[in-house]
Amino acid sequence: MSLSARTLLPAATVATALVASLVSSPRRAGADPAVSTENSERCATRVHIAMVGESAPADALQSTEPQKAFDTLVKDPRFVERFSRFANSQLNAVPGATPAEDASYYLAKHVLTNDKPWSDMFVGKYRVAPQNAQQPMSEATVTDDPEGLGYFRSRAWMVRYAGNEPGGLRIVTAYRMMQNTIGLSLAATTNAPDADVSATGRKAPQCAGCHFTPWFALDNVAAVLGTRTGMGANTQFQPPTGGAKEILGGVKVSNDKELVEALVANEAFDVNACRLAYKYLYGRVETSCEGPGFDACVDAFKKDKRITTALASVVKDPKFCE
Repeated sequence: MSLSARTLLPAATVATALVASLVSSPRRAGADPAVSTENSERCATRVHIAMVGESAPADALQSTEPQKAFDTLVKDPRFVERFSRFANSQLNAVPGATPAEDASYYLAKHVLTNDKPWSDMFVGKYRVAPQNAQQPMSEATVTDDPEGLGYFRSRAWMVRYAGNEPGGLRIVTAYRMMQNTIGLSLAATTNAPDADVSATGRKAPQCAGCHFTPWFALDNVAAVLGTRTGMGANTQFQPPTGGAKEILGGVKVSNDKELVEALVANEAFDVNACRLAYKYLYGRVETSCEGPGFDACVDAFKKDKRITTALASVVKDPKFCE
């Protein structure tokens, strides 16, 4: 697969552009067949565009319950491919230089195709690697691995986000793990030169607010991931030696597995999954007036941790086609 094929034009882009035309016509008193047919056709169009990026076929336009098409569309290879690209675009800032660097794309396809919980993306016993270990540009594959941790222990992903901290601390890895699981979003607040962002420099007031003091303290989280030596193909990883660290306001973790399990167990993971569903279907995050529907999505997702359950909650809500 080429890099462009793994790059997403978000699934909801077309749907968002058509929002004005897909809003239902004002309901009139009585059962007006013309209005009901028009609303059903618009709803069918919206559901299909949001899910697979294509207009509804003739039989779907004639359906009196167009939102039920979700049950078929969620198993459609077009949806699996489209959502996997979308997820990859949300979990990485840019496309990877090699297929295996976009491990989230391949594991998302595996999870959706096999109806696995979304949490398997991060804690499942898998590994994503090139089909041919001697050819990094070969297509990547997902294999079972008793030592796997979603795609977080896949070497191409680990090297991609190893970072370049002078002491080998995997700060970039720590941030990407939290961003991928609970949606943590941070921006640099200083343009200090490299010499000022050493382990000592990061304790300065303008840096400590992200690196040492909050519940997501990047240096503390990175400390349980071990260290990195070398760069690129020569990168090597060593296990952590500093003991347990506290995150999420009181949870103690000692290694990458305990870290990710704690993140996935936190409600922020459930909220982030529904935010992902809204962004896929609407092309944006939820709004305050959508609070009840968003809460229903979170409650539904908690039951089985499947991203398709979150999507179903949104698509089948009557308000989706209003």
